[in-house]
Amino acid sequence: MKKVGFFRSILFKFVLIYVLLILVAMQIIGVYFVGELENKLVANFKSSISDNIKVLTFSLGETMAEHTQESNTPQIDGPTLEEDIQAILEDKLANDVTEVRVIDYISRRVIGTSNPDNLDMVGKKTTDLLVKRTLVSKQEDEDILRDRKNGERLWVLSTPILDKQDKIIGAVYTIADIENVYKRVKDINEIFITGTIIALGITAILGLLLGRTITRPMSDMRKQALAIAKGNYSRKVKVYGNDEIGQLAVTFNNMTKKLQDAQSTTEGERRKLSSVLAYMTDGVIATDRRGRVILINEPAAELLNVSRETVLSQPIVSVLGLKDEYTFDDLLEEKDSIILDHSTQKEAYILRANFSVIQKETGFVNGLITVLHDITEQEKIEEERREFVANVSHELRTPLTTMRSYLEALAEGAWKDENIAPNFLSVTQNETERMIRLVNDLLQLSKMDSRDYKLTKGWVNFGKFFNHIIDRFEMTIEKGHITFKREIPSTEIFVDIDEDKITQVLYNIISNAIKYSPEGGQITFRLKVEDESRIVVSISDQGVGIPKNNIDKIFERFYRVDKARSRNLGGTGLGLAIAKEMVVAHNGKIWAESKEGKGTTIFFTLPYEAGQEDDDWS
Repeated sequence: MKKVGFFRSILFKFVLIYVLLILVAMQIIGVYFVGELENKLVANFKSSISDNIKVLTFSLGETMAEHTQESNTPQIDGPTLEEDIQAILEDKLANDVTEVRVIDYISRRVIGTSNPDNLDMVGKKTTDLLVKRTLVSKQEDEDILRDRKNGERLWVLSTPILDKQDKIIGAVYTIADIENVYKRVKDINEIFITGTIIALGITAILGLLLGRTITRPMSDMRKQALAIAKGNYSRKVKVYGNDEIGQLAVTFNNMTKKLQDAQSTTEGERRKLSSVLAYMTDGVIATDRRGRVILINEPAAELLNVSRETVLSQPIVSVLGLKDEYTFDDLLEEKDSIILDHSTQKEAYILRANFSVIQKETGFVNGLITVLHDITEQEKIEEERREFVANVSHELRTPLTTMRSYLEALAEGAWKDENIAPNFLSVTQNETERMIRLVNDLLQLSKMDSRDYKLTKGWVNFGKFFNHIIDRFEMTIEKGHITFKREIPSTEIFVDIDEDKITQVLYNIISNAIKYSPEGGQITFRLKVEDESRIVVSISDQGVGIPKNNIDKIFERFYRVDKARSRNLGGTGLGLAIAKEMVVAHNGKIWAESKEGKGTTIFFTLPYEAGQEDDDWS
């Protein structure tokens, strides 16, 4: 056997995992500590500047209020407002404050700045959005910007100036250098990285030393295993200590001795066990050479609905129910599967039995292995496939036969008859449209069955959406033929749906309700929120209803309660099947309730999150 390289060895994996654990731990600690430290330093910085600005704002507010009062009295010689403000701004500010500007509320002009280099801004209107928001909202506002010259971060704070009546008379725009805070955090982060590298180096060395104590005995056991594979049972594994690995080495030596003793008696049983294990995925039954059951696993007992104790020593043909058709010798010669039909009138139940003969090297038959598979679902799918093909063939054959008859009549001269020809062409056109609807519905179902089917969802006010669809149908109904009743709340109920798909669901259900509603009947539309987790939509008609034993089948493809009447009304038998697929694709449910002679109600649900409209539509 090829020697294992270092980078594929357990030693390397052990050291790697050990180092990665330390790395992850250090990174988690570092990220959390540095992150918290950064937040704390930034918060302290902002708090310090903010407190300083609040004192400054109070002084500015008193000065501006005094000048406002003086403006309402006779002029007295003295410093102007701008000069007083400039004098206040020349007082010592916090070291990190780069500039402080004062903006008048009424004129929106800068009336003072602490930066001598920006005195040309005094008297100009401010264009800063932060200041405008403060003047409008009377609230502090802040942001972090980048200095255009050196790219360093600056913290800007806009603070309102209020008079004694709590009216806003101006704003203070403060620019502070916050880059030093982030530099300190960066220095701390570099210290953490250096410490992590040192810890990883020490961890790798310790991991190598510790890993060697594990891999060295394992290497000896590997050599022993190779020797056993070659038939050498005399070699012993060296025991390095009394720990778990040392005990494993002792056990390994004891196993070698017992393996030598048992090897001569296991060859025959190995073949039988290999045959059994090869078919352990389903029910397994093993027999002796006379065909009597000597082993049956739990799945086989459950599939045959028998207890293991009662079938042991029984003939296999009796256990499988094949006594009248097969003998044990026939099963030994059987190359194909045998179908075991245990179906009842209420439900289908079909098993498939495969047989494998156990033979010795001399060819002597030692028994039979029977493997049972439950193929009920497969047979059901196959039956549904056959029925589906038959239904499609029938639905296409009927309009094609009609079209052929009318077209043959037209070809034989009926097209010359002005009274007959238009009627024949109209029938042909209707049958063509019927086939197109059928093919479109089949394509829709095929697309929904494919893995590429995706919904294009969006938030929709379902009450408004539902009313809009009902309005479309109401405009096409003859007055007095059918009346519509709506029980739809006026409150907004926003649902995340594919609007086109749910429109088709409602169209299919409402179309059915109209088709089967009697003259003068009423269709009721309802919408309600249930358990704050879903909406329930229901559409009720006053038609003939559906028999109780058919109510669960109306969502199957091509199923019709009254086939003749449905075809006369132009249905394809796929409308409710499509509706079900689309509702299920939205994680909803659809069902029906009906009373014969009184009408039918179709219900379907859609997921709904209360309050979601506030988050997404505010």
